[in-house]
Amino acid sequence: MDLIHHGRPLWAQDNPASPRFSLLGVPFDGTASFNPGSREGPLAIRVATHGLEDYSPALRRSVPEGFLEDVGDVEIPFGNPDGVLRRTEAAVRGIMGKGRIPFVLGGEHLVTLGALRALRRQGDFALVQLDAHADLRDAFFGESLSHASIVYHARELLGPQRVLQFGIRSGCEEELRLATFLREEWSPAAARDALERIGDLPIYLTIDIDVADPAFAPGTGTPEPGGWTSREVLEAVRLFGGRRLCGVDIVEVLPSRDPAGITALLAAKCLREILIAQSGRDMDVL
Repeated sequence: MDLIHHGRPLWAQDNPASPRFSLLGVPFDGTASFNPGSREGPLAIRVATHGLEDYSPALRRSVPEGFLEDVGDVEIPFGNPDGVLRRTEAAVRGIMGKGRIPFVLGGEHLVTLGALRALRRQGDFALVQLDAHADLRDAFFGESLSHASIVYHARELLGPQRVLQFGIRSGCEEELRLATFLREEWSPAAARDALERIGDLPIYLTIDIDVADPAFAPGTGTPEPGGWTSREVLEAVRLFGGRRLCGVDIVEVLPSRDPAGITALLAAKCLREILIAQSGRDMDVL
């Protein structure tokens, strides 16, 4: 499948010999229910990496040379969420077929489902969600494929006990009744509890940037007050990013609502911290 190339992040080299991660953009926001525009997120995050060092003082390491490749963006059939998911699934399968770990940049949160479907074909894993919203609706405005339903579909795909939700502070009553493991505040103790529940299963880490309070990440489609600080987001990312990962995504960055670029910069720093946290691991992919 042909992919479109728009820029390159700071830490991705041209044709590295054996990258561990493949960066894939999915610039789709066709089911956005409040502020559209996250289709511009993948490019904004790539550009924001150039404002950061490759060294993490917190982790005391740099992104290794050749650790990341950028395969480009999925070509989007706008107005066709199912088609977007099929193309995303195919692109992620292609990444996995080369023995690499997919790192997806959205776009809206629905794009996660395409990656999850690809990974589920290969084995068992758990989903760790950092997000302001439960995303557990079976349908939204009559549509089953929606950014508000991604975790509902993930539960059906993986089983409820393998879905762990952090940062959640918004959802209807029916959604929150469905939740199996849900925490609002950031707590390393709660994170360790979650990791004990899933044991040795690899993790797919999905980061909706609105897990951060709008004071720290205003550039998102559905900002929700009362969220995490950027420091708390990064602490969570480092903790989960240091586990055995089978995939990652960062979604819902909306540059038009991010005039100072701080939301894209937070997303870019999350990308860097995950790469560095993973660089010290003897990783296995599914």
